[in-house]
Amino acid sequence: GKIKHYLEILRSRDMILDIIRQELNEVKTEFATPRLSEIVDYDGEMDDEDLIEREDMVVTITHGGYIKRTPLSEYRAQKRGGKGVSALGKKDEDIVTRLFIANTHTEVLFFTTDGMAYKLKVWRLPLGGRGARGKALINIFPIPAGVSIAAVLPVDIPEKDWSKTQVVFATSDGDVRRNELSDFINVKSNGKIAMKLPEGVALIGARICDCDSDVILTTAKGKAIRFMATDVRVFKGRDSTGVRGIKLAKDDHVVSMCVVRHLDVSPEERNAYFKMRRAVNDDATTPAPEEDTDFVLSQERYAELSAREELLLCITATGYGKRTSAHEFRVSGRGGQGVQAIELGRRGGDVVRVVPVEEDDQIMLITDQGQSIRCLVKDVSIQSRQAGGVRVLNTAEDERVVSVAYIAEQSEADEDAE
Repeated sequence: GKIKHYLEILRSRDMILDIIRQELNEVKTEFATPRLSEIVDYDGEMDDEDLIEREDMVVTITHGGYIKRTPLSEYRAQKRGGKGVSALGKKDEDIVTRLFIANTHTEVLFFTTDGMAYKLKVWRLPLGGRGARGKALINIFPIPAGVSIAAVLPVDIPEKDWSKTQVVFATSDGDVRRNELSDFINVKSNGKIAMKLPEGVALIGARICDCDSDVILTTAKGKAIRFMATDVRVFKGRDSTGVRGIKLAKDDHVVSMCVVRHLDVSPEERNAYFKMRRAVNDDATTPAPEEDTDFVLSQERYAELSAREELLLCITATGYGKRTSAHEFRVSGRGGQGVQAIELGRRGGDVVRVVPVEEDDQIMLITDQGQSIRCLVKDVSIQSRQAGGVRVLNTAEDERVVSVAYIAEQSEADEDAE
């Protein structure tokens, strides 16, 4: 009985298979078409970057040389007047000296004091939260001991348009050079020589500029010169240190380079502007005009000069500082000796740094004995070029300010993610 049962099961299975075979042949006959797709091995190129989502990041660099990127979303939007959020943990004494917001696909150029250039996209920078310190730059780039970062330039324009943008360099011996940004498209992981520097000469700074920019060089002995960026021709190579930007006196060297907006202002307009602003403010914070003038400045011109005015903060090694209007530095040809930027006779000490500042900025002064002070820029008075400044840090007799850190903390993330 069991054998008969198994034979019936086998016959049923064969019948089912015959039905399936018949139906599949009918489908093949009715719907058969030549294969349109082709399956081959992928011979294209796919980088890791193709898998990186475009996202806005807050990139911070500390005074101690640590860098990180943090998603902008971690900085919650606050209304004006809020206390903000910390950019570093409270236990860290390191301060943020550079901060910018960039997309993960934005290129960032790093220039060191020995004239080397390095390039990384933001997504390759170490990721960390607001309270994280980040990663040391010396562990990211092959930077020799004693060499520091002279400039960090985020470039958010397509590489095909880099030839339309220039970067200006300045060295400690007073030379300046202007190159197309496209000269730094191809930068290998071990860096690229941006400028071949003689022994004892350092790269002071590198800044993006255009035809509407002025360059201000300031020396340790308190001299400053302002000239148009277009006075420096665009160099095709990277071997030369450029052309003379300022004629240095004996034992003097350049300590700072600033790039400001160009504005044609005659001596009569400049004196009339300071005279009117002194009358409007009714206080002594506005520099007195270099010479009295009867020149009448229209309200429209006064408003234009006021809106485009930039202030430069100057700090000396003895702890004195002041803010000075960029309007006081007349535009001249490059290569001259410059004009007096600060009076050093009574105060003593060389100029440490000159940097453009805003009213709400903060700075930190650090001495060779490890002392530091953090203060608001608005607490440093506005004075004329010939003034000696006010005491910002009370240094000892044998103590000198060696570093001025511009604190670029993200005190509050604006609702429009400025």
